[in-house]
Amino acid sequence: MLFRLAVIIIGIITLILGIVLSSIPWLDYFILKNLRLWNDTLSYHYWQRPGVIRLTKLYIYNVTNPDGFLNGEKPKLQEVGPFVYREDMQKVNVKFHENNFTVSYQHKKILQFVPELSIDKDTPIVTPNIPLLTLTSLSPKLGYLLSKTISVVITAAKFKPFINVTAEQLAFGYDDALVSLAHRFYPKHMRPMEKMGLLLGRNGTLTEVSSVKTGMESMEQFGYIDSLNGLDHLPHWGEEPCTSIAGSEGSFFPPRDLTKSEMVHIYDKDLCRIIPLKYVESLEKDGIAADLFRLPNNSYGDSAHNPENKCYDSNDYEAVQGLQNISPCQYGAPVYISNPHFFESHPDLLNSVEGLKPEREKHETYFKIQPKLGVPLEGKVRIQLNLKVTRAKDVYPVRDFRDFVFPVMWLEEGISELTPAIKRWIYLGTVIAPNAVPIGSYLMIIGGAFAIVFSLVRTYQNFVFARDPTLEILEMGRRSLRRGSSFIAHQQHRLLVHHRDSYSLLRHGPMATCLGETQQEEDAQPIIDGSLNSQLGVIV
Repeated sequence: MLFRLAVIIIGIITLILGIVLSSIPWLDYFILKNLRLWNDTLSYHYWQRPGVIRLTKLYIYNVTNPDGFLNGEKPKLQEVGPFVYREDMQKVNVKFHENNFTVSYQHKKILQFVPELSIDKDTPIVTPNIPLLTLTSLSPKLGYLLSKTISVVITAAKFKPFINVTAEQLAFGYDDALVSLAHRFYPKHMRPMEKMGLLLGRNGTLTEVSSVKTGMESMEQFGYIDSLNGLDHLPHWGEEPCTSIAGSEGSFFPPRDLTKSEMVHIYDKDLCRIIPLKYVESLEKDGIAADLFRLPNNSYGDSAHNPENKCYDSNDYEAVQGLQNISPCQYGAPVYISNPHFFESHPDLLNSVEGLKPEREKHETYFKIQPKLGVPLEGKVRIQLNLKVTRAKDVYPVRDFRDFVFPVMWLEEGISELTPAIKRWIYLGTVIAPNAVPIGSYLMIIGGAFAIVFSLVRTYQNFVFARDPTLEILEMGRRSLRRGSSFIAHQQHRLLVHHRDSYSLLRHGPMATCLGETQQEEDAQPIIDGSLNSQLGVIV
């Protein structure tokens, strides 16, 4: 009885627990709790040092007809590359703020050349002389006299509009007299580095201190930058949304399952802005659910195609579809970004050069983001750097260099695959657990209900179909009487046999004096037999 009661109690507890687990999204709460950035959580370790294989690929445009261009020809460009660098990235000087809503850090990046994936990094390249053309592009604003002074100086120094460098030098620095002068005499806030290199500031520990949102307050902007060097906006532009820094640095995005947003943003300090990514479709990567986001085709360029680009406009140039000014972040150099090979840009940009062939698969920016966790499963940021040259007719060495948007190089940054360990955790949390938990809950409900019903049925059978205790006692007494009557009958039968044997001896013996007595016993025998038979009848 106690065993059945215990089974019923266990069944009730199992049933209630199964119902609770099936009706409350406790798995989502558990994932959300561990997704927020905090010391020693799984997401913190992934964020602090991702461990993923992140590659930076450079493709440089070699100008095969520099003299022909100066004589009026279209520039003929030959794409040279890739030059592949593996990026070992981690976040250092990490500090959680008192409110736990934000965490600050500095990026430490070490780029290592990967020769097996690259061509020779010492490959010679003919490319525009960026420091010289930057200076000459500014000269028309300086007046005729100062322009002539610049012309005399650069002529005497034998500067030329095109230079010969290696891919490694163009990316990570070469000595240039003009850059050295600018580094020495420019104001501190505009001072360039000591060498000329398009990716020179990407190697080592960055001086910039970033602060991101941990998700403790809200997941709407989880992983988004909260401040840069103490500022909550980009100082290079005059108004929103151009001044916004609300974008991810690439490790986490707000989970779309929670935000239901069609847009996410990513920030790169070298691009001088946040880049929008728009939801396209849901798909799978390696069996894991993912949302595909792409860079909208109106992200760069004029406000006619995208009103939000109006705050990027300036009086220095006429905005063109697909071309974005980032000169405020490049020490005033007229550097503009676009998609590689002028993909989804104004046709005039592509038609002005030879050798470019835009393709979506090779040149678009996209991310595949896991919607429950906000972790990018795959992502590529592809940017082309262009030099917008303004003709300086009063500067002799570059007098034939016409107004032109000159492609210099393009780069691809991102990840193609997660490490197996990270992929297993994501697969466990987004595929196995969401399927296993409901099955376990339903099994608990079924098992608990079965235990309760089985115990109740057995108890009911015992109470309903069991005999009346009084009848059981009477039956036991009747069986005892039957056993006793059988014993008595057996003893009487032995007694009768004994009497008969005695009678026979008396009847045939010589003792005549006993004859009379024997005759009396024979006369009494029927009486005894009748009496015994009557007793047996009563007992039976």
